Amino acid sequence: MLQTIRGVLRSLRIYYGDRERSHRMDALYSRFVRRGDLVFDVGAHVGDRVASFRRLGACVIAVEPQPVLVCALRILFAFDRNVTIEPVALGREIGTVELKLNPPNPTVATASSEFVAAAKDAPGWEDQHWTKTKIVPLRTLDDLVLRHGLPRFVKIDVEGFEDEVLAGLSRPLPALSFEFTTIQRNVAIAAIERLATSAPYAFNAALGESQKFVHAGALDANGISRWIESLPLEANSGDVYASMDPLPLRAAIPGA
Repeated sequence: MLQTIRGVLRSLRIYYGDRERSHRMDALYSRFVRRGDLVFDVGAHVGDRVASFRRLGACVIAVEPQPVLVCALRILFAFDRNVTIEPVALGREIGTVELKLNPPNPTVATASSEFVAAAKDAPGWEDQHWTKTKIVPLRTLDDLVLRHGLPRFVKIDVEGFEDEVLAGLSRPLPALSFEFTTIQRNVAIAAIERLATSAPYAFNAALGESQKFVHAGALDANGISRWIESLPLEANSGDVYASMDPLPLRAAIPGA
């Protein structure tokens, strides 16, 4: 437990200690989120994205299955009535799931055994070890929509379980993002294919924590998939953004 607490404190310093990063994050999310909108943050971790959505005036459903991070979120947003915490994981069906825990780095907990296997001995992941497990409740995006309403934007960051989360959604969303890694490109490409067959989405991406789009304009599903396949392994991770309106996906919005 002491390792986990230290990991949470380190994450709080990293994710809340960089004002410039917070400004970039707000600028990026402001393309999709307006005051009064409903947003789902799936894999809320220590809540830095929750804080950004709240600065933009959104109402946030923060989804996080790890008890220690749920505790941190409840402390951070204790007096904010516009943040609702769902202490669950999301997947393709309602039930339970085994969460693989990384005590020194709780922000990379995962429900995906394939992710753990892919990370083993991979460059950049050598120090990451999932040494504990916990059975947690599993819900679906459809269930959240039924209980909270249709969100304007959904952010998904669940370490290799992103396509499983999207498999639990039966209707298109206006806009969303999901994390990808170069050690599991197939997960991102499966998620892109799933989205492309559900609605006329356009795509862009941001690498790492840059909070800046890589491409000047929106790409189609084939284009963003080819780009992910072309990335060097050391690119490590980033986020794919999907929107039914391609305008917010431009690298620079005229007049913005």
